[in-house]
Amino acid sequence: MLRNATFLTAMALTSAVMIWGIIDIAGLATFADTTVRTLFQSRGWFVMLTVTILLVCCVVLALGPAGKIRLGADDDRPEFSTFSWLSMMFAAGMGVGLLFYGVAEPMTHYNFMSQLMKPQQAATNALSLTVFHWGFHAWAIYGLVGLVIAYFGFRHNKPQLLSAPINAVFGKSWWAKPTGFVVDVLTIYAIAIGLAGSFAMGVFQAQSGIVRILGIADPGLPLSLIIFAVLFVAYLLPLMRDLGSGMATLSNTAIIITVTLLLYVLLAGPTHFLMGTVVQTMGVYITDFFPHGFAVYTFWDDTVQHWFSSWTLNYMAWWLAWAPFVGVFIARISKGRTIREFLAGVLLAPTGFSLLWFSILGAMGFFQTYNQVYDPTIVQTNINGSTFALLETLPGATITSLLTLTSALLFIITSVVSAAYVLAMFSVGGDQNPPTKMKLTWGAILGALGLIMILTDSIEAVKAIIALSANPFVFIVLLLMVCLLKSLKMEAAKTKKGAE
Repeated sequence: MLRNATFLTAMALTSAVMIWGIIDIAGLATFADTTVRTLFQSRGWFVMLTVTILLVCCVVLALGPAGKIRLGADDDRPEFSTFSWLSMMFAAGMGVGLLFYGVAEPMTHYNFMSQLMKPQQAATNALSLTVFHWGFHAWAIYGLVGLVIAYFGFRHNKPQLLSAPINAVFGKSWWAKPTGFVVDVLTIYAIAIGLAGSFAMGVFQAQSGIVRILGIADPGLPLSLIIFAVLFVAYLLPLMRDLGSGMATLSNTAIIITVTLLLYVLLAGPTHFLMGTVVQTMGVYITDFFPHGFAVYTFWDDTVQHWFSSWTLNYMAWWLAWAPFVGVFIARISKGRTIREFLAGVLLAPTGFSLLWFSILGAMGFFQTYNQVYDPTIVQTNINGSTFALLETLPGATITSLLTLTSALLFIITSVVSAAYVLAMFSVGGDQNPPTKMKLTWGAILGALGLIMILTDSIEAVKAIIALSANPFVFIVLLLMVCLLKSLKMEAAKTKKGAE
């Protein structure tokens, strides 16, 4: 009954947003933007403090005695190869965002920072900040949520629901079950809204790519709807197959294409300049990432505060919105790995790739801008096409643009498939193998929500709606962290007592 109540309540909440979007999409976008601005202004410091605490917790667990604990029985071993594991994790967690913001974000930060400092310093800080947004702090959010679900699910045989750790640790308290109910409802809601926003962003970028490749005038909404329809059919097919054969194949293909694009830009461009930028960005990021986690720009003016909210806080909210589905999905594919192996893979591999990706594409954008073959104002006039515009400054632009478009579409499909899987799993009480019918149902619902986001025709509106859905998870992730630490402490005490 509780499971049904959770599902129905979450569906009612999600449907309410869907109906609001159909009736008054402009009103929904305005409400989300206004509310998020107010919340960021009052809680921005708490958001940054929370994500930094999560990162510290992950590092301590990975390096400490708990790192030896296996996510499952002591004799369990991983189901997926390391490459497939990292590919699926990365595709679900970042995916199309890398292609969308590869050159757009560094250039946007540079355009803003160059008003406040020398161009050389602005370029360095722009790349360091971009990597910060996609690096350790982002993946600490995913890693902590994934670790909690994997630990309680595989080590203690609890349902793979975000309420399970709360009920397992605080089950005797009067507030545990009501809190768990609210957490599960908000989890389903945040997954649906967060994924729909990413879906819309992917469609926007795909549309821009098609327009540039074919050299046609942008037809606007009609082309968006055609792309949406194609993707809708495309992601329903993998939902009819098992997780391993469907997701692993799509994720591996998308990652291979993305790595190929990265290597091409590195070799076709000024390699020495790009590699120098990678090394420099790595040094600056390693030096600055921890103190940057506490930076809230208290003494700066409204312009800088707005920039901080629009980018850093929006990103942290974005990762929090995605944390339930990415965390649960990562947990599902991580059975048999140790806590140390899990956290090392989740934190180091994606952060390392993000550093390479943004350093190389961002530096390529700076280089081509200096040589007056790339217009940096494109991030203001057509941010969706910024990556394609950069590729057009290199040989073989048609081929690389097609590869970028293909990779973007694959990333969208893998994100929707993984989200539909997690939502279906939640809907049947945490079953790791939910029925196909339930997965298809959620695939259809995610498509409807994505369509509403597309109708906003605004990246900023999409970001605001995502951020609004994520706000409760600033508190939820801290509660999950407490549950994990208490349980690990109890397990350590039992192990010590058994040894005596």
